[in-house]
Amino acid sequence: MRPLLTALLLCCSTMAQAAIQTREVPYTAADGTRLVGYHAWDDAISGPRPGVIVVHEWWGLNDYAKRRARDLAALGYSALAVDMYGDGRNTQHPDDAKAFMNAALADPAIPKARFQAGLDLLKAQPQTDPARLAAIGYCFGGKVVLDMARQGLPLAAVVSFHGALVTATPAAPGSIKAKVLVEHGAADSFITPEQIAAFKAEMDQAGADYRFVELPGAKHGFSNPDADAHKG
Repeated sequence: MRPLLTALLLCCSTMAQAAIQTREVPYTAADGTRLVGYHAWDDAISGPRPGVIVVHEWWGLNDYAKRRARDLAALGYSALAVDMYGDGRNTQHPDDAKAFMNAALADPAIPKARFQAGLDLLKAQPQTDPARLAAIGYCFGGKVVLDMARQGLPLAAVVSFHGALVTATPAAPGSIKAKVLVEHGAADSFITPEQIAAFKAEMDQAGADYRFVELPGAKHGFSNPDADAHKG
């Protein structure tokens, strides 16, 4: 698998999409929550290829998350933008986004069940090699993929873009199987120096294979060209 998917950061929206196929796929979490995923793949590629889960920002499964899935498909992956809120719910209002996110994070079992349901769905697609799986997440989604790594899910790599670093359940020594990449904006006002230091100490104590990259001048949401940088 391409090392930690760092090429994604440089993806541009002008990629040729002629062979990219997409479809919405309904699925259900173990707790009965109805979810709607967005699967993207390059039909010009034959056979299974590495699979990547895309976890959305706090806005929910919107066009940005779907675009990132298409970008990954153009890079040769089988990509699934998962639904962490249920029924494909999304919003443009921060109060609603906060409520959706808090509900999804109220119990650690909720995001794990919904992520696992998406992972199972991705593995079941004929375009996906189930032995080569990774996950990326943005903002809220960045926290989700880091937490999934902390819990030892069978992923080759996770990448967090401007995601929260704090956790109520730090990783135990040896628990993290995935390689971890954190892309952090040095001007992100939502993440404190103390949180960064605590995250690095946690990763060191867990024996994780990780990289923490600080991007000078980048604010919260830097990967999304539609983000309001003044709020970061």
